[in-house]
Amino acid sequence: MEGESAAVSARVWTIPNVLSFFRLALVPVFLWLVVTGQDGLALLVLVFSSVTDFLDGYLARRLNQISRLGQLLDPAADRLYIFAALIGLCWREVIPWWLFIVIVARDVMLAVLGVILANHGFGPLPVHHLGKVATFCLFVALPLLMLGEAFAPLAPFSLPLGWAFALWGAFLYWWAGIVYIRETSRVIRLPADDTGVRSDTLDGKEVDGA
Repeated sequence: MEGESAAVSARVWTIPNVLSFFRLALVPVFLWLVVTGQDGLALLVLVFSSVTDFLDGYLARRLNQISRLGQLLDPAADRLYIFAALIGLCWREVIPWWLFIVIVARDVMLAVLGVILANHGFGPLPVHHLGKVATFCLFVALPLLMLGEAFAPLAPFSLPLGWAFALWGAFLYWWAGIVYIRETSRVIRLPADDTGVRSDTLDGKEVDGA
């Protein structure tokens, strides 16, 4: 972030954070709708969540209310919606459980890497573009699969396309994971006095680039 107006604060009760809390509160509702096969309503909740996701980011920048908590809540909400969709669709046997395991296993691995970096005094690695593309693929795939389940006439189009995005997303998810493993290995070998710049999320040293 550049400039005073883009400073990251420790505030909790900001308008963007309230929107993020509301988005998180809708995750159980979304999960219940997917599990019970109410895909049309689940898609509406997902659309509403996407709108609030855009709004909280926009308002955080516009109102100078960027906070450390907000930086944690936003990706957490994204992950929870992905997990909820995966669990619901797996429960109904729309998609196999191995897809859920593949995606969750990579996130568990990232959590372990984060602990390793923190123990060496470093903050989290920058998000790699492969990770962003993988997340985008999953955010496209799961609604497409739900759309095919909700509206039978769209199934011949949306289901194959949804599966294509899901498989590409899972592949890129792990490709990015391998990149993170390599970067973590490189970072923890850096000299102790190479402090870099401080992380916004962990009280330690953050390394530029990935």
